[in-house]
Amino acid sequence: MSSKNYFRSDSESRSIVVFMDIFFILLSSFLCHKFLSISDRIHDRYIIATSVILILVVVFNLFNDSYFRWRSESLLELFKNITLTWFFSGSVTGTLIYVLDESEYFSRKWVLLTIGVSYLLSMLSRVVLKALVWRMRAKGKLRRSVFIIGDNYSIKSVGKRLRQYKAEGYIVSGVKRIRNLEEQYDLIDLLERIQATDTREVWICLPLEMGSVVRAIMYALRNETLEVRFLPDLKDLKLLNHSVSEVVGRYSIDLSVTPMSGQARVLKRIEDLVIGSMILLLISPICIGIAFAVKFTSKGPVLFKQARTGANGKEVKVYKFRSMLMHQEKAGQVTQATKNDSRLTPIGGFLRRTSLDELPQFINVLQGRMSIVGPRPHALAHNEYYKDLVESYMRRHMVKPGITGWAQVNGYRGETDTLDKMKKRVEYDLWYIDNWSLWLDIKIVIVTVFKGFINKNAY
Repeated sequence: MSSKNYFRSDSESRSIVVFMDIFFILLSSFLCHKFLSISDRIHDRYIIATSVILILVVVFNLFNDSYFRWRSESLLELFKNITLTWFFSGSVTGTLIYVLDESEYFSRKWVLLTIGVSYLLSMLSRVVLKALVWRMRAKGKLRRSVFIIGDNYSIKSVGKRLRQYKAEGYIVSGVKRIRNLEEQYDLIDLLERIQATDTREVWICLPLEMGSVVRAIMYALRNETLEVRFLPDLKDLKLLNHSVSEVVGRYSIDLSVTPMSGQARVLKRIEDLVIGSMILLLISPICIGIAFAVKFTSKGPVLFKQARTGANGKEVKVYKFRSMLMHQEKAGQVTQATKNDSRLTPIGGFLRRTSLDELPQFINVLQGRMSIVGPRPHALAHNEYYKDLVESYMRRHMVKPGITGWAQVNGYRGETDTLDKMKKRVEYDLWYIDNWSLWLDIKIVIVTVFKGFINKNAY
């Protein structure tokens, strides 16, 4: 294959790193088995364990889009994604070996070395490939020339993005500005200009209302073998996890959809079950102590169960350790806790400030009602109040509510006594949904551990 076309196809570049990961895992497993002199013959259990590691690595990389983004992401992002993938693959494999009571039949050194060696080889191969791509692009190779058709705003916006994403390898070969529907333009002249540039792609960057222009341009290009992309101008719409998909045989521009569907939903559930089980096991003694403290310091049940809005708007029961004295709210009214609230129990203020009152929600996670990371669930009355005041407020319920979230680790936790605070919280929640990844969840969990438990805004 010539250098001009090398790495040109996204599917080809994705396949290269997939096969490299598979090869390095198999190679590492074999070499580590021989190096440790475990046995003359590789036992079936080691073949199964290698297969599990291999499947987990490939699946995690696919879910994180790491196989697609490796050329354009920074070295730091590359390092984080690969480290996270191998860490989780090794952790899950080790957990499975322990849970299935197979520990005595496996060499721990083999597991650690196989994960470690394959990790280093995959990391090194990605860095070498990126360096090769960068060097060839610096020589003017591996670049895709793009002819852009659009209005002034769209052309400037796309041009700015191309400068931001230089690693993608696109270069502008020509531009055609179309200002409005009434403008007279010569399709033959446009076609000749495109042909003269020897471009490989044509990007049509026009608003949806100019669909007739898009159709005319597509007709003019009908005999060309160029790749044509439609980048509609949707700047005035609040988009959520937008993408293009195929539904009942028709192409769909998804403007607002949940990222938690299909494989992503399975991965999110595995994440919740694995991490949730481990945390619940660790905090069990603390929960027992808090339960006794709640019971002996005030009258009433240990757990407070409140109806909240779950995924897809479905109502769920959320658990907390009771932090307030028993009282009756007016129908449809929920009064947020405030500083020095008279309704707090003797230990209620401490429980809320430290978030210890929320520990029973790990039971909700195992039940499937909540997730470890996601938008915090609000009272039903708050949803009714804010849904007409904050744009796209109810879209935060397109995923399961979480024990912690992006808004909380960014300081929007506790009382929302102003509309601006609620708007900012929703803004962060929607950003999380739009940018969800396994790595983002882990990052939020880690930040929560170090700074998210104690907060001056939680009363």
